[in-house]
Parts: sequence; structure tokens; C-alpha cells
Amino acid sequence: MTLPFHGMSGDEVLAQIDEYKAADVRWREGRAFSLVYSAGDEVQAVAEAAYRALGAENGLNTDAFPSLRRIQQEVVDIAAVWLRAGPEAAGFLTSGGTESLLMAVKAARERGRKERGITHPNVVLPTSAHAAFEKGCYYFGVESRRVPVRDDWRADVAAMEAALDENTVLVVGSAPQYPQGVIDPIPEIAALAAARDINCHVDACIGGVTLTYMRMLGDDVPPWDFSVPGVTSISVDLHKYGYTAKGASVILHSDKRRRAYQTFVTDNWLGGLYGSSAMLGSKSGGPWAAAWAVMHHLGDEGYLRLTKAARLAAVQLADAVDATPELQLVARPDATLVSFRGATGADLDIFAVADSLWQKGWYVDRQGPPSSLHCTVNAIHEGRIDAFVADLRVSIAEVMSSVTNGARGAYGTID
Repeated sequence: MTLPFHGMSGDEVLAQIDEYKAADVRWREGRAFSLVYSAGDEVQAVAEAAYRALGAENGLNTDAFPSLRRIQQEVVDIAAVWLRAGPEAAGFLTSGGTESLLMAVKAARERGRKERGITHPNVVLPTSAHAAFEKGCYYFGVESRRVPVRDDWRADVAAMEAALDENTVLVVGSAPQYPQGVIDPIPEIAALAAARDINCHVDACIGGVTLTYMRMLGDDVPPWDFSVPGVTSISVDLHKYGYTAKGASVILHSDKRRRAYQTFVTDNWLGGLYGSSAMLGSKSGGPWAAAWAVMHHLGDEGYLRLTKAARLAAVQLADAVDATPELQLVARPDATLVSFRGATGADLDIFAVADSLWQKGWYVDRQGPPSSLHCTVNAIHEGRIDAFVADLRVSIAEVMSSVTNGARGAYGTID
């Protein structure tokens, strides 16, 4: 494609974008069980209006935009309350869970280097921990030591302990982990870190909001946050179950000293002092404003309502899978993530089921091992599970009658 010499009108440009979007999954109708989280049109409108209000402002330098400094601090402060952090806790907004996890790896590497002189650092983490940790290890020259999980898909603490050595700078647990939706034994993992005075990061990008409000609703939630001794940092995505606009996550450290290892500062060029809190330099104020606006618009009451709706929908889907002979749950969900596969002896290509569901307008994640489908159930799915399950069972019948093979798909693409 080449750029037109004469520019298109605004209406023409927007009409072209609408045409491009025609084949996208209809997430506003609850047809996506991945990638997008929705609390409905009203919350979406608040997020979009706030995004527009500060979308052109630049979070690279909050001296010029004190509104963004205040917004970031207030959002981080709210997250600190959610995560039951102490008064010394400090953090930053990032562009998403991946950037938050990258910064957890970078901060641990820097601390190990500066406090203990470690030149060949490693991270010990279960095979269920998010792929972004692998990305961080690759980017920052850290060895990734993946440890197999237990039969219940939770981290094997004894195996993690056996993998530790004098060069370990970070141990990782998830609340919950993404593939099977279960919560790792965070107190035991954190104890490994505390005994060695190294970093322990809890990936609560998915669960940071949901588990907070599940606890407030009276659910029996295992310990996972800063109330657990030894936890030194936690990530929580606001654009997931915080229902804010894309591009907003928080990484919170137990104190400013640990947070400082995340940052980068240099004056080794001709442009003066340059400081950066995370990976990005220039960053739009739009996601920050949208996060602040949605959080204040919803309040505790709104998040209690949305969390209850998402949790009930997840349980409803899990129960429906249990009642479908051709399927089995990979694990009973601890929060709102439901993973399922073909039942033993069913001879069902689960990825072909995903293909059939996509033809019917439903988008689900495909993952493995083991080969399975994954549904990130959120508030938009309230009242829509019955329709999904009906199409799911039709898709199963179609696949089993035609003996088709499905594509493996990908969690993230590089097209």
C-alpha cells in the first residue's frame, strides 16, 4: 500500500476502519473468551472519554504533565490497598502485564548484580508461569529455570527449592497462573525467597482485582498478596479485570529501594538527564486516565458486582463442561479461568472444536500441553454461558461426526 497524495476525509478514514473491523470477534456481545474484558457500554464510554481527554499527553515527563503524576500515584495507591501492601510500597504504571513482568525480571537482576555481585543470574519458576517471564529472561540475559508443576498444575515448591543456587535472583508464583487457572502455593514460594533474601514476584495480572473482591465477597481465597511474608513485588493488570482501556498495568514493590532497581537513568548523551520507569519512554496519558476514571466510576460496589458476575459465570461454565461427557476440566478454576480438553477415550480433536466455535462467532484460546481450550470468563459473559455451551456441544458433535483436525493456533501472534 502507498499513502494517497490527497488525504482522505475524517469520515472516509473512519468508514474504512469500520470495514476492516467487520471480521473481528464481537467482544461487545460477549463472544470473546480472551484478549478483551468488558464491563458493558457505560464503563466503556467512561474509559474512552477519559482516554481522549489525556491521550496526547506524555507520561515520559510528569513535570510537564502534573495531572499524569497525580493520576499515576492515585492509581498505584489504590492497587496497593487491593494488594494489602505496607506503607513503604511503591510502584509504577506500565503498558500491560508483559511490561510489568519484564520489569520484575529486570529489577531482580539489578538487585542481584548490585547487592551480591551476581553476573550469571537465574530465575526459578514453574512451567505454568507466564511466557512474558521467558521474554524478560531473554531480553535481560537471565537464565530461566523452569520447574515442572504438580499433578494439580500448581507449582512444585520442593522442586523449585532444588533448582535454587547462589545465582538465583528471583522466584515466581502466580495468582492464578494463566493456563489452568489455579493459584500457586504463594506462602511456600515466598518462604524460599525470604530464607535467601532474594526477590519473590507474584504474577497477579489476572487475579489481582478478582481475588481481592472475591475475598471481600466471602470466598475462601488462598493467601497470595503482600500479607504473605517474603513477597517483594506483585503485578496486577487494570485492563483485564479492572475493565479499563488497554495499556494499563501496575507493578508494585514492597519498598522504594526495590522499586529503584526497576528504573533506568543516564546522562551519557548530549541531551541531559534521562530517566525511565520501565521499558517505554514516551507513553500516552490515555490509558492512565482511563484507568483512573473507570476505577473511580466503578468503586468498590462496582467491582464487587462485576467480580461476582464473572465468578458465577466461570463456575457455570465449569459445571457445564463437567456435565458434557466428551469433555473434562483440566482443573477446577480458582478464580475465573476455565480450561478444558477432550475426555479420556473421547477421540476428540479439541482444536477442531475451537475452529467450529470460531465459525459460530466464538473466540477461545488454544493451548498446550496438554492440548486444551481456555476461556477467560469476565463480567460480559454473565447471561451468555448457556448460548456458548449450546454451540460448544453442537461443535463437538460436528467434529466427532466429521473427524476433522483443527489448527493449534497461538496465544500471541507475530504477523
